[in-house]
Amino acid sequence: MRTNSSETVEPGDDPADGWFPESVAATYDDPGGANAPEVVTPMVDVLAELADGPVLEFAVGTGRIAAPLAARGVRVSGIELSRAMAARIADKPGGDAVDVTIGDMSTTRLPGRFSLVYLVFNTIGNVTTQDAQVDVFRNAAAHLRPGGLFLIEVGLPGVRGLPPGQDTVPFAVAPGRDGGGYVGFDQYDVVTQEFTSNHVTVSPDGKGRFRRIPFRYAWPAEMDLMARIAGMTLKYRWAGWDRSELTADSTKHVSVWEKSGQAVPPA
Repeated sequence: MRTNSSETVEPGDDPADGWFPESVAATYDDPGGANAPEVVTPMVDVLAELADGPVLEFAVGTGRIAAPLAARGVRVSGIELSRAMAARIADKPGGDAVDVTIGDMSTTRLPGRFSLVYLVFNTIGNVTTQDAQVDVFRNAAAHLRPGGLFLIEVGLPGVRGLPPGQDTVPFAVAPGRDGGGYVGFDQYDVVTQEFTSNHVTVSPDGKGRFRRIPFRYAWPAEMDLMARIAGMTLKYRWAGWDRSELTADSTKHVSVWEKSGQAVPPA
């Protein structure tokens, strides 16, 4: 579930696309960063190994992960709120095999049962209330066959980096090659567990753009409880796609829960 931006809608953007309209989708697949092969390939390796039948990606986006996974012969379906993002999936190798449904990942139901449901790249945080995050876990469990797996990749909150009395943690300062640059910082409310990810981009001609996206953070233990509510239990937890051990210094976790053979408790 992604809510609409409070920013002025840019030309060509559809407010129904939420935080990922055309102006974002147009550059979402730019080379490097999260799209680099050294980032994508280990993710696809793990997902392909965990898959034992059809899989479903919540917030499938532009098919950054779904398309290469489908290209390996895995049957992939996806749910995506933004039409602008989803429109780019079919153009990727393997993307024409991805069955995409436009909808909210917390409520949209697809027919059939899946061996794996996955939600990557911090997108669970775009669901900004605890109740709605529980709904995402419930919806994942409802799509899984008994013994099926639900995987989430999400950053750990950066609140350990907060100086006393402050609420902001910078995470990126990147000067541009031809002038301009980028600054990113997170602003936390440790009472509500809400935070915003703030992005300031300055082009070489001096024009600036500010983008603020809301999130809600949840510690791994809270997600384990959400999984339990949905009839799932923790099976794996790693610090990354290399399956390294989660430690106090880890910056994210990849967690996998398994659906029990019992019915999912009613909402």
